[in-house]
Amino acid sequence: MVSDVKSKAKEKMDKTILVLKQDLATIRAGRANPAILDKVTVEYYGAVTPLNQVANISSPDPRSLLIQPWDQSILAEVEKAILRSELGFTPSNDGNVIRIVIPALTEERRNELIKVVKKTGEESKVVIRNIRRDANDGIKKLEKNGDIPEDDARRGQDEIQKLTDQFIKEIDRIIANKEKEMLEI
Repeated sequence: MVSDVKSKAKEKMDKTILVLKQDLATIRAGRANPAILDKVTVEYYGAVTPLNQVANISSPDPRSLLIQPWDQSILAEVEKAILRSELGFTPSNDGNVIRIVIPALTEERRNELIKVVKKTGEESKVVIRNIRRDANDGIKKLEKNGDIPEDDARRGQDEIQKLTDQFIKEIDRIIANKEKEMLEI
């Protein structure tokens, strides 16, 4: 019973780490990464669709992105969507593809983005701690109902705490790596 609570908590914590990695991928560092455009959406035949589902996005070199829509008729719409996304990019349209040259980050912009990265990391830590709290509440409920003895409940809470500490360290490591990546010129 305690193992069920622990496995559910671990599964939720794994998902939190996955979401953190996805969120950090959309924050641009010094080099071009197609994941930067993951949150850009395009109006496509009346439906709002993610850009990566209507176009091929590639990075031919470290400072540029190349966007090739599968349907050439939405080229202008893709360009407008990139401008509306407030990513700070100016797309250039040559009639077939859209090119985005990624400017080098200024020191001030790097520091702003590092603050965003740290904030994202802190939010993930809060989620992990909330999962810990919920798991501990589940264990206490099992103990209160008489399903498990007090010793097993204590041991279960200790295991949940160790799991939480492990995931918090993982978040710290991911955030440190992203900061290091952003400080590279």
